Amino acid sequence: MNFDFTEEQQMVRDSIARFVQDDYDWDTRKAIVASDEGMNRVNWQLFAELGWLSIPFAEEHGGFGGNIVDLSVVMEELGKGLVVEPYFPTVVLFGGLIKRAGNEAQQAEWLPRIIGGEVLGAFAYVERQSRFALHDCQTTATKSGDGYVLNGEKVVVFNGEQADHLVVLARTSGEQSDQNGLSLFVVDASAAGVSKMSYPMMDGQRVANITFNDVALGADALLGEEGNALSVVDALTDEAIIALASEAVGIMGVLNTKTLEYTKTREQFGVAIGSYQALQHRMVDTMMAYEQSKSLLFKALCEYKQDPAMAAETIHALKVLIDRNGKHVFGEAIQMHGGMGMTDELDIGHYAKRLMMINTTFGDATYHRNRYIETAYAA
Repeated sequence: MNFDFTEEQQMVRDSIARFVQDDYDWDTRKAIVASDEGMNRVNWQLFAELGWLSIPFAEEHGGFGGNIVDLSVVMEELGKGLVVEPYFPTVVLFGGLIKRAGNEAQQAEWLPRIIGGEVLGAFAYVERQSRFALHDCQTTATKSGDGYVLNGEKVVVFNGEQADHLVVLARTSGEQSDQNGLSLFVVDASAAGVSKMSYPMMDGQRVANITFNDVALGADALLGEEGNALSVVDALTDEAIIALASEAVGIMGVLNTKTLEYTKTREQFGVAIGSYQALQHRMVDTMMAYEQSKSLLFKALCEYKQDPAMAAETIHALKVLIDRNGKHVFGEAIQMHGGMGMTDELDIGHYAKRLMMINTTFGDATYHRNRYIETAYAA
């Protein structure tokens, strides 16, 4: 089987790599994280001009018409640079839901604006009690005339601070944990009744807790079919997990490269520490962990591209493996860099923190291990 990237994919890969190398060095990234917005809007417009925001969207909306492999290429390269601009929350989550659930009018309204860098979006789905059970939803959207009234709270909303618009998962019928009765709504983040509490996560990403107090929504705010949103969200989750796994693989590759270079230059007792056989064995183990993760990612990409349903089991396994191997890779990287591997001044610890955040997004290893067992036995 041919795993080579197409010419177009390689061009995208190279353009992001050049951006990270030339315009997104470690000091630049630290300054962006420390800024008031936690992102650089000039960079975001550059992403639009270079076509990166168009990758997963259809050509009829001005998109590139890419597939899951194209998206994976982008996410892996962004992971290598620890890019904090909200590509994942805006393009993968917000845009992905509109692409999947939106009608023709909604897609025509929102997708070109996402592609053009005019809109920053977010997906508000997590609640305090829900953890990884997305159907555990207390936020309600009650019918009111031709529209709805939205009440509730969502927490840890990625890019919630800067998002212009949100896609909100809310219950339109049923009990708190029912699988049915969930709906998606596009909500203006500046609408009356919407309030935010923003805060940084340990990986430098900005999130927000968002409260909705009697927010009036028109009938056109409903995204997709009322009461049947969970299947759409589950489908998006699979794609999002592959995207995050691609980012994690990019990070693991960088950690291995940086650690190997360090072992060649760091001397102890007059010799480079990389000359010690014990450390060589440990570096081989981290390289194998990276290659194993990359191989399973390729398997998930091939299956998902052919038929998303057949990839479900592999996606659960991929999430478990990324968690296990990611911890191994960043643990060894920190140890081999010694005390400074733990400091904020060195980028090693920041790559580790991003991997830890990826491991808890859309389910941790324990959750997906249980889901894998359920899926395997169901088959």
